Amino acid sequence: MGFNYQIAKYILGAANLKQLPEDEGIEVAFAGRSNAGKSSALNRLTGQRSLARTSKTPGRTQLINLFSLQDNNRLVDLPGYGYARVAKSVKEHWQKTLIQYLQKRDCLKALVILMDIRHPCKEMDLSMINWALNADLKVLVLLSKSDKLKHGARKDSQRKVQKILEEKMKSIMNLEITTFSALNGDGNEFLKNFLDRQFEKNPISGEEIG
Repeated sequence: MGFNYQIAKYILGAANLKQLPEDEGIEVAFAGRSNAGKSSALNRLTGQRSLARTSKTPGRTQLINLFSLQDNNRLVDLPGYGYARVAKSVKEHWQKTLIQYLQKRDCLKALVILMDIRHPCKEMDLSMINWALNADLKVLVLLSKSDKLKHGARKDSQRKVQKILEEKMKSIMNLEITTFSALNGDGNEFLKNFLDRQFEKNPISGEEIG
């Protein structure tokens, strides 16, 4: 048995690193373009419709939103990048805060990066994946909104993304990829398994896994 993600609870939304909880335990962060479906993925994972705020207007996630699990483990919903129609100064603040979090947060162990399966591998996506791999973080790429494509097209897109990442990255040893749909649950068990493996590295989580 793995972790029970249904117990996830919202902790806070941080506008800067000073507002974050103590830098301890394990955090796995969800990142992606503002229209990639991060919040929907978190809601599907936890079985809670409104745990993470979703909106038809991309870019509404303007804070680093943290959600608690057991044993000082946390899920993190990062501000989206690359699409939000907001003032330049606001976007620059998001980007600065995001970079600081990624570079300075020691308890960050892995990134789940969402890319719309119909529009994958944008420049910022590739930069984020490359940075994370170079920082020795585990990375799971979720090709989101897979319900928008038929089975054959989903598999074809996944193969193409896999090939692009193999060509662009120095090493993909710490990289996994799967299709995902918050609507029908495609890839949700794969996501849970990935998260289980990250959180079980926390010594005080041992009794929760097995």
